[in-house]
Amino acid sequence: MTDRFRLDGDYPQENDPSSYPPPPGYLPQPPAPEGPSHAARARRPVGLLVAVALAAAVVGGGTAAAVQQLLVDRTAGPAGISGTNVSRSSSGTVSGVAEQVSPSVVRIDTRTGSGQGTGSGVVITADGEIVTNNHVVSGASEIQVTMSDGKKYTAKTVGTDPDKDLALIKLQGAGGLRPAALGNSDGLKVGDEVVAIGSPDRLTGTVTSGIVSALNREVNVPKSEQQSPQRQRSGGGWPFSYDGRQFNGTTGSDTTSYKAIQTDASLNPGNSGGALVNMNGEIVGMPSAIYSPAGDSGSAGSVGLGFAIPVNTIKVDLPSLRKGGSGNGSDNSSSGGFGTQF
Repeated sequence: MTDRFRLDGDYPQENDPSSYPPPPGYLPQPPAPEGPSHAARARRPVGLLVAVALAAAVVGGGTAAAVQQLLVDRTAGPAGISGTNVSRSSSGTVSGVAEQVSPSVVRIDTRTGSGQGTGSGVVITADGEIVTNNHVVSGASEIQVTMSDGKKYTAKTVGTDPDKDLALIKLQGAGGLRPAALGNSDGLKVGDEVVAIGSPDRLTGTVTSGIVSALNREVNVPKSEQQSPQRQRSGGGWPFSYDGRQFNGTTGSDTTSYKAIQTDASLNPGNSGGALVNMNGEIVGMPSAIYSPAGDSGSAGSVGLGFAIPVNTIKVDLPSLRKGGSGNGSDNSSSGGFGTQF
């Protein structure tokens, strides 16, 4: 093997460093594998840097909140559904119905030759016409009406219909009252929610609620409070029987019967003549009778069997009541049924 010795000048680039190519600024990387997962990873840092840069550029200004909201909106997914707060309206609730109708329901206190009585009534005109049960005002020498706000009026009887247990009275010197809205009792269905408003035991503006338990329930009651069946019955239980049939009063011309709405809303003595209201705030009936196994009317109370005169019966009878009403009755006691006036 022959060695060759270099002489000066044989490789001039050794003495001129600029003639060498510059070294690379980074270490060579192996080629990236192809595929969608790598592409997604490659783009992510870039997107993050852009978002950070954008937020940093406006963080000191009033548009920072807008940018933040924009980012939230874009990451929150599909747009939400517009809604309404349920607290904005109380329609269809017991409290809403009570607030709407209570100013139209009054307490009626009467004085008769045999003592005092209490019932309820419903304002139907702004100048003070009030419908109630005949047995609430029957035989009254004095009638005092107390409004929901405590204001008191004297009243006079305009007309009565003992056969339907209805009466119309008129306040003296009243005006600007809130009349109740009279609904349609023919539209009621068993199971519908109802609210009862009245003055049981002089407790003005008492509210209870329940459902319509039955429709067209035949109820037989005395035509006036003075003919209370508890005062007339002798011995035996309640209700008593006559000729193989069950009645709650006498079997002569002192009783009447009508088709009633049955409800389980709590009704007690003093609710009579008040309001049975649907969930739209419309009067659909007038509470007029309850069934109770108690032997004395003073201790009778609600057992979930209450009865109301349909409002359509009241509306049909109003023109007659305004002219004085029938003022007399006929014998309707041949039909069965049961009920205690209260």
